[in-house]
Amino acid sequence: MSPLLFRSTNGQTPAVNLREAFLAGQAPDRGLYLPEQYPRLTPAEIAQFAELPYREVAFRVLRKFTEGVIPDDALATMCNTAYDFGVPLEVIQRGVYLMRLDQGPTASFKDFASQMMAQMFGRFLQEVGGQVTILTATSGDTGAAVAHAFHEVPGVRVIVLFPIAEVSESQRKLMTTLQQNVRTVAIDGKFDDCQAMVKRAFTDPTLTHIHLSSANSINIGRLLPQSVYYFYAASRLAQSGEPVVFSIPSGNFGDMMGAVVAREMGLPVRKIIASVNDNDSFPRYLASGVYEKISPSRNSVSNAMNVGHPSNLARLVAVYGGQMDETGKIHQQPDLAAMRRDLFSSSITDARTRASLKEFWHKYQILLEPHGVVAWQGFLDWTATEPLGNSPAVIIETANPAKFPEEVEKVVGWAPDVPAAMTAAIALPEDYDRMGADYEQFRAYLLAGHPSS
Repeated sequence: MSPLLFRSTNGQTPAVNLREAFLAGQAPDRGLYLPEQYPRLTPAEIAQFAELPYREVAFRVLRKFTEGVIPDDALATMCNTAYDFGVPLEVIQRGVYLMRLDQGPTASFKDFASQMMAQMFGRFLQEVGGQVTILTATSGDTGAAVAHAFHEVPGVRVIVLFPIAEVSESQRKLMTTLQQNVRTVAIDGKFDDCQAMVKRAFTDPTLTHIHLSSANSINIGRLLPQSVYYFYAASRLAQSGEPVVFSIPSGNFGDMMGAVVAREMGLPVRKIIASVNDNDSFPRYLASGVYEKISPSRNSVSNAMNVGHPSNLARLVAVYGGQMDETGKIHQQPDLAAMRRDLFSSSITDARTRASLKEFWHKYQILLEPHGVVAWQGFLDWTATEPLGNSPAVIIETANPAKFPEEVEKVVGWAPDVPAAMTAAIALPEDYDRMGADYEQFRAYLLAGHPSS
């Protein structure tokens, strides 16, 4: 069977297979890769997932993309290695559930993709030879997940850029306490500055001798593993063929695109709720049809979502037949009527986030953190416009509340318990570099082999 091919959202480069798309990260024309066509899972195949452990669900979903590129036995081993942690599904109220994606090594949903990506990168590099430098911009959790997953992977160097003033202490320490092949760089700027510097490096002709790739959600390798937990939840919480509502806190929109990938593969989805914080470019676009990115991005308590121009909107627009370039310019409008039918988005202010976190705790005795609260409040906003009825709904909690102890304690009056992995990381000495939001300085840093400070 011929391998599945992937095309750039900018449409200016040839289609490539999964290995090539994976190792490139961003397409040469600055677009993002998407499958030429989505492999389908039948209702019978999806129904079988209800009886399977997570690692087996992951294998059956991902093999639809890896056929002809990764042998099944190798993929099965990767899934068994990557997914040795739980995926709790908690009842909030009748028909509404919380999916906790915070049980991995860095207590973030990013672990689901990063653990698999590291293994795939390792295999692909063995096949093609050479070394790769992974550039990653993080607004909070991606950096830690990537750093831990790729730590000591042969042939891989990792450079993580993060906005120094906009990550929590635990988020920072989970990535700045690693050494060997991992370097972290604190940027005196915003997440969008970090992301812009990474994207520019990929297309800089003076850096072509360095094999650069990405573990951000600009890499298709991030989205595919993130589609799996939507299948997992639906198979356990819905009747066969019953459409599900998913409410997903959204920043760079990679997690939301995982749900779109699952839907395009055949998962029955009634509505995708992609709620944001004060960075409200997407809900405004959905309402008006006019896209205006936010620059600089706005700082909110749900800091991992401080993204003024979500990269993955280019993919979402492409799914609906349009074309948006990497700057946010729309060259062809998508089917906005279909997009509005399938998606809902609202902007949740910090005041609403804090109030909702407190109310949720007192009402359900379940502790959320700011990002999960945005998903919950977005769900309430949607049900104010459209009754849920009998559809099962899944609220996505993307991180452990212990990653935001000051904010949580301020609202509920006590600090959450800290997972063992986080406790160990916080106790280690930090080591990171620092620079301004200056691309030329970053380019020199890359050319110099990213020396330590």
